[in-house]
Amino acid sequence: MRMELPLLPPSESILPQGFRAETRKRKRLALLIPACAAILLGSTTACLVTQPMPTLKPGTGPCSIDSARLERHVRFLSESCVPRDWQSPEGLGKAADYIAKSLQDSGGRVSEQVYEVRGKSFKNILASFGPESGPRVVVGAHYDTCEALPGADDNASGVAGLLELAQMFKIQRPGLRVDLVAYTLEEPPFFRTNQMGSARHAQSLKSEGTAVKAMIALEMIGRFSDEPGSQRYPSALIAPLYPDRGNFIAVIGRLGDIKLVRSVKGSMIQATSLPVISMNGPRWIPGLDFSDHHPYWDVGYSAVMVTDTAFYRNGDYHTTQDTADRLDYSRMAQVVQGVHAAVMTLAK
Repeated sequence: MRMELPLLPPSESILPQGFRAETRKRKRLALLIPACAAILLGSTTACLVTQPMPTLKPGTGPCSIDSARLERHVRFLSESCVPRDWQSPEGLGKAADYIAKSLQDSGGRVSEQVYEVRGKSFKNILASFGPESGPRVVVGAHYDTCEALPGADDNASGVAGLLELAQMFKIQRPGLRVDLVAYTLEEPPFFRTNQMGSARHAQSLKSEGTAVKAMIALEMIGRFSDEPGSQRYPSALIAPLYPDRGNFIAVIGRLGDIKLVRSVKGSMIQATSLPVISMNGPRWIPGLDFSDHHPYWDVGYSAVMVTDTAFYRNGDYHTTQDTADRLDYSRMAQVVQGVHAAVMTLAK
């Protein structure tokens, strides 16, 4: 009986020298190709997430936003209107009246969007600038708080920024219509429901067939720190891509809004010396859709959030320590100046 032996690959030692060299070269290539692919994929992903803009030079001119007036707005909302949560109609009403008067004094066409929730009446405050019709840019911030807390950073800071934008539009009118909106009921128990003021506003625009070029949500813009380790992130995987000091402002968007994020970030970088970082990612990243921009996504509009990153930086988030004395009004003024530049670019 004849036995057939299996064919085995020849040992490198018995192969001709040239063939051995070629074999080793192919093995190295086999290892190198996936390594290069992994590096390329990682670099592409990092660029997609962070939107680097190395060719843009930060602005060097003086800040034209009044930081003292920003502080007055924050102190009034976080000290004179407390409490201003959903169960405190007096505080919410006082805040709404203050916002409406400030917007009107800036020359805005002021109106209210009133709706009922649980048998109570709530309202968004709106002010329009520029043309009365046509496509528009929306900038919004919520004026209510979580429970009976001062809410200086969350979100009197965002509302103060909104009011100072109105002052800027009094001086320099935008080419397209710009709507500034102060929302109610962003906080629990209405957070992520269709009872949020921003959800009601976004739904009304959609039902009217309004063309919205972009929406920018101002969500906590007043806390900064130069201390190492003062900045945290939702994942250890992305942390190496960003600074570990909370000395920047962030522009946050979903993967579908890369173009808008780049536009807002680029305008802000060139208008201010404050560092600006950005993140584009899927909505399941914790915090990426935690504000008034997400209802606009839900109805099909492009939207981004401008933020100091909230609880990833501010240890006083949703506590009694979120007070006006802990905000950095100088850097907050630079945020507003950057947002103004971004809006003027979008509203051309």
